[in-house]
Amino acid sequence: MITRISAEFETPELAETAIHRVRESVPVRSANMVYNKASDEAVKLRNGTVWTLLPTAVTSYNYCTAVMEYPATEDVIPEPERRRNTTAYIMCEDEQTENVKSVLNAMGGLNIRERMSR
Repeated sequence: MITRISAEFETPELAETAIHRVRESVPVRSANMVYNKASDEAVKLRNGTVWTLLPTAVTSYNYCTAVMEYPATEDVIPEPERRRNTTAYIMCEDEQTENVKSVLNAMGGLNIRERMSR
């Protein structure tokens, strides 16, 4: 029998580290992770700048007169889309289930669940 184990992590980097550690210590059939890729855009905004061009009067032939700039923040993207929660999925034999769960727990995994497959 094969068991699918899932664990939640705060960031994709933590999930990658945990999957790597599981693969090093326990024989597994497969291991992957799922996370919100839109959250990567919020990370890119942390050190950015927002530029706003201020147009002039109608008679100025569409030239801009001033440029306003301010530091970009993650607040531009709504909170649910900024979350970087990641779920790691590991498929292993039934005999290895407890070993995989203990490694995931040691690596900071939350809500560790297992589901039997045929």
